[in-house]
Amino acid sequence: MEVDTQHYDDIIIGGGKAGKTLAPALVADGRKTALVERSLNTIGGGCINIACIPTKTMVASASVANTVRNSAAYGVKANTPIVNLAEVIQRKRSVVQSAREMNLHNLETALDNNLIVGEARFVAPKTIAVTTTEGNNRLLTAERLFINTGTRPLIPSVPGLTEVEFLTSESIMELEYLPEHLIVLGSGYIGLEFAQMFRRFGCRVTVIGQSEQILSQQDPDIAIAVQTVLERDGIKFLLNAKVLKVDRTGKAIKLQIQVANQEIELQGSHLLVAVGRAPTTDRLNLAAAGVTTDVRGFIVVNDRLETNVPGIWALGDINGGPQYTHVSLDDYRIIKANLIDGGNRNTSDRLIPSCLFIDPELAHVGLTETEARQQGYAIRVAKLDASAIPRAKTLGKTDGLLKVIVDTETGHILGSSLLCHEAGEVISTVQMVMQAQMPYTVLRDGVLTHPTMTEGLNLLFSKL
Repeated sequence: MEVDTQHYDDIIIGGGKAGKTLAPALVADGRKTALVERSLNTIGGGCINIACIPTKTMVASASVANTVRNSAAYGVKANTPIVNLAEVIQRKRSVVQSAREMNLHNLETALDNNLIVGEARFVAPKTIAVTTTEGNNRLLTAERLFINTGTRPLIPSVPGLTEVEFLTSESIMELEYLPEHLIVLGSGYIGLEFAQMFRRFGCRVTVIGQSEQILSQQDPDIAIAVQTVLERDGIKFLLNAKVLKVDRTGKAIKLQIQVANQEIELQGSHLLVAVGRAPTTDRLNLAAAGVTTDVRGFIVVNDRLETNVPGIWALGDINGGPQYTHVSLDDYRIIKANLIDGGNRNTSDRLIPSCLFIDPELAHVGLTETEARQQGYAIRVAKLDASAIPRAKTLGKTDGLLKVIVDTETGHILGSSLLCHEAGEVISTVQMVMQAQMPYTVLRDGVLTHPTMTEGLNLLFSKL
């Protein structure tokens, strides 16, 4: 059977943050553009469907439960909260649904029939075959292609794991009832957000981490401060641990774990596997296009996001950079600057903040103390307990630690980690001063509104 080949100027495979933002920009630039997305349920990409938006919606529910549970501390008597997980999930679905519908409307408006729902794979360097959801096969070819297909949960090879039912960061958000004891495999961002969330919903929670500390990218003092906060919530930690075997006994999941030199057994009702994300490159048949990937399967790009094949770019999580929606958005800006606006941008000079949405939030930008020392900077380090900030006292949110690293010679801020209430907002102020290459004294001496969390920066920087 012969299949017609449709010709385009540009094809975007995957409509994550970068791809869905790029499509209308290319159309506006007069390019005949197609966007291929594998399912109507993934329109808008990972962020709105399975990552940031749904998880933060559920974090908000957990926060309300926690506030009610601790209301007496504020002089307000409330009954013990009853968490109806099915209703929490329903609220999450409605937030996701409205975001997905808005994204679908935007893409259909820009692309008309050139929004193609189906699974794409390369059959030649500039040609893809798309198996549509109706089961049709279509061949599409283009002068330029942009790959933005993101990642999926990484499933480690642990004996017995595939024989038991386990949860991922996606399936845990579809549970209709609360686990009695949730075991979380992984002590990074994803694992910790779900651990605290389900603890606050009223579940027993145990976190298993393979490193000496949680959050292995962070300085030990910050990691310990985070762990202390979570332990105070009642979360148990097993660190430096290796899972040897997973079994199911009746309704329970049983794990054989090696911790230091001893073997222990841990039982729980549910197991969440949250050990990272794997690229979706295995479905794309990149070999047919000659596109190079690294040992983990991420697409290799240069600082202009170009692959080794001219005319093919990779944007967002799939290119092995930091896996944040705001990075994917900036990947789009780089492409737009270079291909549409006649500019010349690359990834080398961008300052990327991050935020772990536990309570209190952990926000970070720039270098850690460990990295600054490794890179040979002469540094000064200041730390401040969050309890010193007047706003934290009024809110009863005094947990946390603020930390900053400054270059002794220039007075420029090299990096900061803020573990405090609203840290995700406060970090932007630090980031802007870093981007403007102003000295730290701007934050030490700036007249900041009282009482706010940002005012804590006055206190932190005056310790240098």
